Amino acid sequence: MRYPLVSRFQGTLLGALLGERLVFGSDQQAQNGYDVDKIAVLGAESLIALGKLDLDDWRSRQQQASPHLAGTETNSPKIILATLPVALFFHENTIKLRQNLLRVLDIWGDNPVVRDGTLAVGYAIAQSLTEKLHPRTLIAETIAFIGETPTSLPQQLLKVNTLLDQGAGLETAQAELSRQDKLSSAIPMAFYCFLSTLEDYRLSVLRATHGDVWRQDHWHLHSQVISAITGALSGSYNSIAGIPVTWQVLHSQANSPALRLSNFSQMVELAAALAAVWSGVYNFTLHPSKLTKEGCVISDEQTSLCVYGSPRVIRSR
Repeated sequence: MRYPLVSRFQGTLLGALLGERLVFGSDQQAQNGYDVDKIAVLGAESLIALGKLDLDDWRSRQQQASPHLAGTETNSPKIILATLPVALFFHENTIKLRQNLLRVLDIWGDNPVVRDGTLAVGYAIAQSLTEKLHPRTLIAETIAFIGETPTSLPQQLLKVNTLLDQGAGLETAQAELSRQDKLSSAIPMAFYCFLSTLEDYRLSVLRATHGDVWRQDHWHLHSQVISAITGALSGSYNSIAGIPVTWQVLHSQANSPALRLSNFSQMVELAAALAAVWSGVYNFTLHPSKLTKEGCVISDEQTSLCVYGSPRVIRSR
């Protein structure tokens, strides 16, 4: 394995969170966009507690945390960020991945563009986690995974493929992809930023936040979404090891009460716990006493005992 699987889990969630934060100049502004990220945290906690996807439990946690979260706009591409824990938890089986991504979207209703975007991002992350991602074939495979659809997303993704083959620069890509509505442009732009700088998380996210088009007021929220999705895609591929330490330190100093996580290190712990439950090495329902330490998802003693591995890979203990 190029990177440990737990490192890719952490890179996905932390990468998305950092990507989102980089768009804003202040914490107060950033808090305006965190509601759906909070749903992602609640969803991850549900998967950790139950070891499976339970929509009733997911909804219950949302209502208890904040009733207005359930009313998140059904046409918001930020819903895609809320499904990241599901993409991680079912990454090894594309059939289950598709089924469960579609199931969790039922919470917010059926928006075809959001549905296709969720499938596209979930598939790309799964390919990174199973180390099957090939840049030249990812777009075609993603379109096949989406299947028949009335949306323009497959055509937009094909444009991304053409732009990459031509070696088109960032400004050209922005001009070409921003011709569609904001909702349809966010996913293709994130794929472009990710695939054009595949091995560099920092550069991918910076490119996602750069450009006069995204600075316009009516594009600002979608700039946040593009950056966050780019961060998730690149984080899953390059793992947490690819995220600059200086960025992690800088942003971990700013508390995020909206996420119920005191700092970014606890997001890392959450991802590690999710990976532990996915791999079957730990059952939280059998050890509730281990969760008494305030603010901790998993204790240091339990962390040292966790073992992670990719499916169908045999290795010595």
